Amino acid sequence: MSTNKPSFIESVWDFFCSLKLSIALLIGLAITSIIGTIVPQGNIPPEYLQTISESKFKLYQGLSFFDMYHSWWFMLLLYMLTVNLVACSIKRLPRVWKIVSEPQLLMDEKFEKSLSLTHEVKVSGDSVAKMKSFLKDVMGEPVVTERDGAIHLFVQKTPWCRLGVYVVHLSIIIIFVGALLGSFFGYKAFINIPEGEAIDTVYTQKEKPIKLDFAVKLEKFSVSYYNTGAPKEFKSMLTVLENGKPVPGLTNRPTIVNDPLSYKGVTFYQSSYGQSGEGAAYHFNVAIRGRGEGVHLDLKKGEQATLTGGAKLEVLEATQDVRQFMPEFSGPAAKVKLQMPGKAPESFIVFKNHPEIEDQRKGELVIQYAGADEKLYTGLQVAKDPGVNIVWLGCALMTIGIFMAFFLSHNRLWIRISGGRAVLGGTASKNPAAFERKFEEYVEKFKKL
Repeated sequence: MSTNKPSFIESVWDFFCSLKLSIALLIGLAITSIIGTIVPQGNIPPEYLQTISESKFKLYQGLSFFDMYHSWWFMLLLYMLTVNLVACSIKRLPRVWKIVSEPQLLMDEKFEKSLSLTHEVKVSGDSVAKMKSFLKDVMGEPVVTERDGAIHLFVQKTPWCRLGVYVVHLSIIIIFVGALLGSFFGYKAFINIPEGEAIDTVYTQKEKPIKLDFAVKLEKFSVSYYNTGAPKEFKSMLTVLENGKPVPGLTNRPTIVNDPLSYKGVTFYQSSYGQSGEGAAYHFNVAIRGRGEGVHLDLKKGEQATLTGGAKLEVLEATQDVRQFMPEFSGPAAKVKLQMPGKAPESFIVFKNHPEIEDQRKGELVIQYAGADEKLYTGLQVAKDPGVNIVWLGCALMTIGIFMAFFLSHNRLWIRISGGRAVLGGTASKNPAAFERKFEEYVEKFKKL
């Protein structure tokens, strides 16, 4: 006895229709997603690089772990799962569609034996009208068919719920399409904008410049703090410019962490901030202790000023609000280095809002800080994702499909009337235990007809 060996095409088709392949691909995607969560993606923090060896870094880089969601093998998993879902749907959908669109209207004796839930009663008189009324009450308007001297009544509820799994399949494919559109035609970038300046070019993680067809200007940046000194809220007042002119409705638009600015499909998220100290002047008043007002100095960072008597003053660093470093103080502060003739240099902090701290230093010179003309800059994450609406459509379809597949059941009832007897039969596509309890209620009503 010989068997026909499947052809190569049939073998490939069976492979992609395999449920085992679906499970393997889903497990593979889950594992790789965990890797993508653990291993930093994009710009790798130096602190992370210090925790791994050079050989591990080369391995991760070779496997594209640092940009995993754009790697060829992750894309291959997505493509294979898409093909698998399409193949499974093509193979199984026709049979399910036939059940939905061409229901079994007759319950002959052979079909009756295949049903696990049946009940038979004696009938007399106008039994057909009674049976129609009964089915209409419990499930819906029945279809009546007469065949071979027997009258068959059929009714069903939510037959379309059998298509729920295929709606889920379709939604997954739509989500993949949206994600791929975002991956190939979208981008994620970052830009710093100093106060009062505008930009029309952003830069990706690989320092690739992307020219926008509009500009974004930072009008003002502000930071509010908790009592502990930790930053509470970053706020950028942004204006969108088209051909150098403000866009109506997008002038001085506040942008905070959970309220990004979107324009022409490009979204600007508040990410960070800092001080644009390049070329800024820091203002000081230096006086000999107990001898009046003293002199005014304007210094740049790293610049050293020589004072009367040979003392030297240098600005090491400064901040517009010291609370983020020293919660007990507020306002501008500067760390300076003072070199008195014949003495070792000393470094200390001077506060604009707390001049009394300088009085406690007991130095020969009194140094008061008057602030700086440096600007703040805002750090914005910039994202364009042309596939995001497609992804949302897929998510909505998935919700509908899951509800259809898991929370609805295709329930069917048949009645066959012949020879003074009526047989009631029923079946459900899901949750047979619940339907069995419901069928028992139907039987009690059926007996009273």
